[in-house]
Amino acid sequence: MSLTPETYELILKIVDERVKEIKVTREDFDKLSKTVNQLAENINILTQRINSLTEAHQKLVEAQKATEEELKKLAEAQKATEERLNKLTERVDKLAESVRELGVKFDELSMAVGRLSDVIGFGLEDIARVVVPGWLERHLGIYVENLVRQFFYVEGMRFEVNLYGEGVKENVKTIIIGECRSRIYGRDVKEFLEKYSLIRKVLPSNVNVVGLMFGYLIHPSAQEVAERNKIYVIASYMR
Repeated sequence: MSLTPETYELILKIVDERVKEIKVTREDFDKLSKTVNQLAENINILTQRINSLTEAHQKLVEAQKATEEELKKLAEAQKATEERLNKLTERVDKLAESVRELGVKFDELSMAVGRLSDVIGFGLEDIARVVVPGWLERHLGIYVENLVRQFFYVEGMRFEVNLYGEGVKENVKTIIIGECRSRIYGRDVKEFLEKYSLIRKVLPSNVNVVGLMFGYLIHPSAQEVAERNKIYVIASYMR
C-alpha cells in the first residue's frame, strides 16, 4: 500500500515532534550532569574544609593539653614561691623584732650618752665661765662679769646658747654669744655661725656682739673657719 501525501506529511510531523522531545530531554540531561558535577566539586571542597577543621581541632586539643601542663607547672611554681615568701616573711618578722630590740638598746644608749654629754657639757661650761672672762679681758679688752645659759626666740624658733654675757669694751656695751663643745671642728663652727647669725637679728644694733666657741680641743679646720668669719675659738688650756 502506498502512502498518500497527507499520510506522509502526518508521519513527518510526528517524527519532528518526537525528535524535539528527545532534544529537550538531552538538554535536561546535560544540565543535570553539570549540576551533579558541581555538587561533587562542592562536596570535595567541603570535605577538604572538614579535614582542615579536624586538623585545627587536633592542634587546638594539643595546645590545650600543653597549656594545662604549663598551668600545672605554674601552679607548682606559685606554690613554691608562696612557701619561700612565707619563710622570707618569718625572717623579716624576726629581723623586725631584732631591730625593735636594737632600737630599745639604742634608745638606752642614747639616754646614757645624753646624760654623759650633760655631765661633760656642764663641766665644760663651768670651766668656760672661769676661763673665758679672763681671756676676753686680756686679749680683747672686754670686761664681762659672768656668763650664763640664755634662750633666744628668732622667727618663731627657740635657740639656746651655753655662754651669754653682757660686758663693756671702751665704755661700749658688748654682748657675748658663745657655744661649748668638747671637740671643735670646722663643721661645728659652721653650725654655730648659723645660730649666731640668727640671734644677732634680735639684738640691739647699738651694741658690739662677739661670737666665740670654747672646748677642750680646737681642730685646725675650726680655726680656719672661725678666722674667716671673725669668730673666736678658745681652748680650755688658753689663758
